[in-house]
Amino acid sequence: MIGAEDPAQQIAALPVRRDKKGKLRVLMVTSRDTGRWVMPKGWLMDGKKPWRAAEIEAMEEAGAVGYISNTAIGTYHYVKQLDDGKNLRCRVTVYPMMVEHLKRRWKERKERTRHWFSPKKAAKLVDETELTALLTELAKQPADQPGMRALLKAS
Repeated sequence: MIGAEDPAQQIAALPVRRDKKGKLRVLMVTSRDTGRWVMPKGWLMDGKKPWRAAEIEAMEEAGAVGYISNTAIGTYHYVKQLDDGKNLRCRVTVYPMMVEHLKRRWKERKERTRHWFSPKKAAKLVDETELTALLTELAKQPADQPGMRALLKAS
């Protein structure tokens, strides 16, 4: 059993783009169980680097295609309720991803809704305090965040 001091490891993509006015936008999806706004996330995948697993989650959950950084922008913790009703504390490592385009058809399109938000608005929509802080910092100084500078230059 994984204890509170030893959380399960997950990965997430933070899909971003610039809008027509040059402002940074964050792509969020609804969770399948509660419908709250979250980032595409999941478990580490055998044989895949963590950021590649995050990129796959972005494709499956949001239909997002683009460039992902191999440098994490940060981490956050949350409690995942398992199918057996037990709670599991998870530590999520977040990798920023510059979205080139959104697929019209993707794996979980019938299970989730996706929407672009400003980082400030996204910070208000999420439940996790650490994720709120990460998004708030992104809103203030996007180029100063780990992994973001190269993505923003390429966009």
